[in-house]
Amino acid sequence: MQERKQLRILMGFTMSVSLLAAFFTALFMAVSFHLLSVLSGKMVLYIAAGFGAAVSLFAGTVLFLKKSTDRRVKTLTDYLGEINMGRAGILMPEGEDELSKLQDEIYKTVTMLYQTRDEALQTKQRYAQNLSNIAHQIKTPITAISLALQTGQDDQGLCREQIRRQLSRLMHLEEALLLLARMDAGTLIFKKEKVDVYTLLMMAADNLQELFRQAQVDVLIPELGELSMNMDFDWTMEAVMNLLKNCMEHTPSGGRVYCQYGQNPLYTEIWIWDTGEGFAKEDIPCLFERFYRGKNASEGGIGIGLALAKEIIERQNGTLRALNRTEGGACFEIRIYCH
Repeated sequence: MQERKQLRILMGFTMSVSLLAAFFTALFMAVSFHLLSVLSGKMVLYIAAGFGAAVSLFAGTVLFLKKSTDRRVKTLTDYLGEINMGRAGILMPEGEDELSKLQDEIYKTVTMLYQTRDEALQTKQRYAQNLSNIAHQIKTPITAISLALQTGQDDQGLCREQIRRQLSRLMHLEEALLLLARMDAGTLIFKKEKVDVYTLLMMAADNLQELFRQAQVDVLIPELGELSMNMDFDWTMEAVMNLLKNCMEHTPSGGRVYCQYGQNPLYTEIWIWDTGEGFAKEDIPCLFERFYRGKNASEGGIGIGLALAKEIIERQNGTLRALNRTEGGACFEIRIYCH
């Protein structure tokens, strides 16, 4: 850094001396032009030599600056060539001169291109993983239907029930995949309206009443007075239903699922928890990934419900997280921010 500063000072000093010498030489010649007849030949030679030295210094300075600029341009051009060939890293050779601003812009552009490339690679990997998961999810019910047809000749009723159950699973998978596709494409529209939290929780629980009855699990939702938030009622209820269903599936017979809610100036908060054994510690970071099935996942699930719930909540200025309660049991925490 110090060497660069010294070089700039030297260049500036040289240019100044050159220009001053040229100026005073020209001035002197202009003033004394009419006196040339009385000057000796030696004096004329001195004047010509001074003018020549000034011109030489100025020309040398210009040439030096041109060569320095050419070197910097070549460095930047070679760097871009290496980038285009895929052989250069993201770091750029340093330099402080008149091309520094251009260098900064090139660095920003290259950094953005690297980020775009990495995002595209990650998207491609997720796409391939999703295709693999979908193929696996479809293969399982198809295999079950095939086995039912092969072994169900003696019991037609059992065969039909197995086929009906697997077809229902395929239809549920189809609906979930279509919904995820709409979300990814940005075509799913959320209507903002004033939603009463107690009404939302009660209707979600009512839609799952038969499943709760079969599992012999109770759901308790206290009425804590009027409390509302701006959400899409139907889609938010869909998310809450997925959370309630998940808690129910991990609660033993005779257990309970609880709901609680509250509000502060920043956000509205909803808690949904159960009296089961809670989440496996290693599952918590991955619970909301598509097609992820945890250690204690229920049989027949496809691993999309929690991912859908998170997408719905987050697209409405909210957050959703999962945790284990110190008292025992799994808990989902929803926060819907006011602004």
